[in-house]
Amino acid sequence: MSDSTPLRKLSPVAFNRVKISDAFWAPRMAVNREVTLAAQYRQLQDTGRIEALSLQWKPGEEPKPHIFWESDIAKWVEAASYSLATHPDPELEALLDQVIARIASAQQEDGYLNVFFTVVEPENRFKFLSWAHELYCAGHLMEAAVAHYQATGKRTLLDVMTRYADHIDSVFGPGKRSGAPGHEEIELALYKLYKVTGESRYLRLSRFFIDQRGQDPSVFDVERQYGGQTPPRREYYQDHLPVREQSEAVGHAVRATYLYSGMADIAGEMGDQSLLAACERIWDDLTLRKMYLTGGIGSTRDNEGFTEAYDLPNDTAYAETCAAIGLVFWAQRMLRLSGDGRYADVMERALYNGVISGVSLDGARFFYVNPLESTGSHHREDWFGCACCPPNIARLIASLGGYAYSESATDLYVHLYIQGEASAEVAGQSVGVSQWTNYPWDGAIRLMVAPQRPARFGLNLRIPAWCPDARLLVDGEEVELDGNVSRGYVRIEREWTGRETVQLTLAMPVERLEAHPAVRQDAGRVALQRGPMVYCLEQADNAAPLQSIVLPRTVALDSHFEPDLLGGVVVVTAEGLIDDDSGWEGRLYRLADTKTKPFRVRAVPYCVWDNREAGQMLVWMRGG
Repeated sequence: MSDSTPLRKLSPVAFNRVKISDAFWAPRMAVNREVTLAAQYRQLQDTGRIEALSLQWKPGEEPKPHIFWESDIAKWVEAASYSLATHPDPELEALLDQVIARIASAQQEDGYLNVFFTVVEPENRFKFLSWAHELYCAGHLMEAAVAHYQATGKRTLLDVMTRYADHIDSVFGPGKRSGAPGHEEIELALYKLYKVTGESRYLRLSRFFIDQRGQDPSVFDVERQYGGQTPPRREYYQDHLPVREQSEAVGHAVRATYLYSGMADIAGEMGDQSLLAACERIWDDLTLRKMYLTGGIGSTRDNEGFTEAYDLPNDTAYAETCAAIGLVFWAQRMLRLSGDGRYADVMERALYNGVISGVSLDGARFFYVNPLESTGSHHREDWFGCACCPPNIARLIASLGGYAYSESATDLYVHLYIQGEASAEVAGQSVGVSQWTNYPWDGAIRLMVAPQRPARFGLNLRIPAWCPDARLLVDGEEVELDGNVSRGYVRIEREWTGRETVQLTLAMPVERLEAHPAVRQDAGRVALQRGPMVYCLEQADNAAPLQSIVLPRTVALDSHFEPDLLGGVVVVTAEGLIDDDSGWEGRLYRLADTKTKPFRVRAVPYCVWDNREAGQMLVWMRGG
C-alpha cells in the first residue's frame, strides 16, 4: 500500500492489449521474434551463461562466470515472455520453461540467487555493492519474472524471485544493513514486483535503496580498488548527493536513467513531490543540455556517461543503446505522472533514432555505441563480452505496444502514431481504438474510437514539437487547433459512439536544425530531420568525403519514399556543394581560396545506417 496519495495521472495501455500492424515497427517486431531471440539464445548458450546456472564451475575452468551474467539471461527471458504474450509459440514457451527451471535450480536455500557469488566468490556475497552487480542482476530477474507471469500466468519464475526479494529485504532496510547498488535497476524492478504481488515491503525497499544514495561514503565501499586503480567518483553512481538534492544528470548514463525511472515510480506511487521535483530538474538538465539530436545520451567512453553541459562530440559519442532505452523508460514514467507531451516527444525521438539504430535490419547484429559520425570503421557486432544492449533492445521492441497509449477514468491518450489496434479502459468500459497510418514516413493519421456503448470522454492526440503545422477533422468537420493544444496534446471531448472518424494530418517538411551555440563540435553545421526521423549522410549514397559536403541554407530540401531501399525509407535529397580540391597539389595548407562545385546530396534515416557496405557516416554536415 502507498504512504500517501498517488501522483499518477495516466496508466499505460498494456502492450498485450495493443496490436501493431504498420510497415515500420511490425516488420522489426517480426524479425525480433523470428531472428533476434533465437540468435541471442544461442549466444547465451555458446558463451556459457546458461550452463553456469548449473553451479558446476570449478576454479581454473573457462569460461569463468561473470558478475552480471544473470542480467543477460533475464532480459532475454523478459523479451521472450513479451513475445509469447502477443504471438503464442509452443516451442519458445517450452524453451522458456527450461531456462526458468535452470534459473530456479541455482537458487540457494535462503533464496539468494547469483552464480558468481555462489561458486566463484561466496565469501563476498553482498560485500561490494558498488561493483558487484548482485542487486542489478536481481532487478533484471525480477522484471523477467513479472513479464513471464503476466504473459503466461505461470508463477514458476515469480515465486523464485519473490523468495529472492524476501531474502534481500531480510538483509537490507531500516534497522538492518545500509547500502545501495552501484548499478541501479533493482529500484524499478521492486516496484514492478510490488505492483504484481501487492506486497508493500517491496515498495518500501525500493524507496529505501533510492534514499540510500548520497549518504555515508562507506555505503559504496569507495576504498575498494578497481584493478589497482582508484574507484570512480561518487557521481559515477549518482551517489554524490541525496537524490532529492540532485539537479544534474551525472555519471554513468544507464545507471542514471534506471535510477531516475525508479525515482519516478516511487514519486508516483507514494505521492512524493520532492522526488518528482528532483526528476523534473534532472530531466531539464539532461534533455536541454546533454542529449544528442538522436535521443542518445552519455557523451564519453570514460564513464559511459555524462560530462559537462553542451559537450556533445560526434565521432567519439558514446550514446550507448542501453542509455537511450533507459531514457525511453524514464520518459514514459514522467509522461504517466504529468500527461505532458514533452516527455512523449523525447520518448519518440529516442525510439525512432538512438534506440532502433542499435540493431541491424536483419536482427542479428548490434551497436553498443551509437556515434553521430564515423570514418567507416564502426559496425554492429553479433554479441559483446558485456552484452547488456542486445537483449535490452529485444525486450523493448517486443513490448513496444505498451508505449503507444495511456488511459484514465476520463481520457484516452495517443502518444505514438503506429498503425494497429488497441483496447483501453476508459469511462468504466472497454474502448477500442484503431489507427491507419504510414507514419513515420507520412503524417496522415486516421483513427476510430469504439466504446462498448456510447460514452463521453476525452481523446487526446499528441501534436509533436517537431510538427510546424497540423490539421484535425472529426467526421469531416475541422477542429480549430490554435489555442486548443495544451501540454502537447489536443483534447477532443464528446460522446463517442464508435462511428466517428478522426483525421489528423501532421506536416512533415524536411527541416534544417542547428545546435545550441555552446555545442562547439557542431558550430557552423546543420542536421536534417523529417518528422521524428533524424537523417545522416552515408558514403554509400555520396561518392565524396562527407566532410567536404556543404548544404547551403538557400537550397531546397526534397524527399521521396524508396520502397526497395533499407526496408523502405524516405530519402532526403538536395543540390548541395562539395569542395573543389583541384589546385592543392598535395599541399596541406594554402591561403584561403576555397572553391566549390555542385554536388547532389542524399541522406537516409540515421536509424538504418551501417546496413550496407562500410563507409563514412555523418549527421552534422557543413552549413552554408
